[in-house]
Amino acid sequence: MADRSSDFETLEHRLMRAWINGDSRTLKALTARDFVLLVGTRPPVMLDYSSWVEAAGKRWTCAAYRFGTVYVRAHGQVAVFAAEAELESRIDRLDWSGPAWITDVWRRSRVRRRWRLVERQITRTLDERAVANGIKALQLWR
Repeated sequence: MADRSSDFETLEHRLMRAWINGDSRTLKALTARDFVLLVGTRPPVMLDYSSWVEAAGKRWTCAAYRFGTVYVRAHGQVAVFAAEAELESRIDRLDWSGPAWITDVWRRSRVRRRWRLVERQITRTLDERAVANGIKALQLWR
């Protein structure tokens, strides 16, 4: 499969702009009906498709975002997009801004052959350079 990184980055920016604008029509067009959003908090929480589409841009707002390092890998009819992100976000009155790691799983639909988001994981990130350096030390390809 050819490098599809730019295709998925385009989809991701469309998704994020739809979130910022509260554009439920675009959110519905880009997400599969079996979509699940997992939020890496303690305790972890989940939103289903209907809850996400209803909350995005209304009760869970995103005013701005910026992707850092991006990773894309396609596996046939499934692709994974992962990126560092800086979010300006609120959940009702709670400020949920800051650095995060977003991992999205996209699946190509069978009928129209469009890519749909089936799973998103958002985890707030902490500065853990010691852990990152320890894991880098395990890499055989250095």
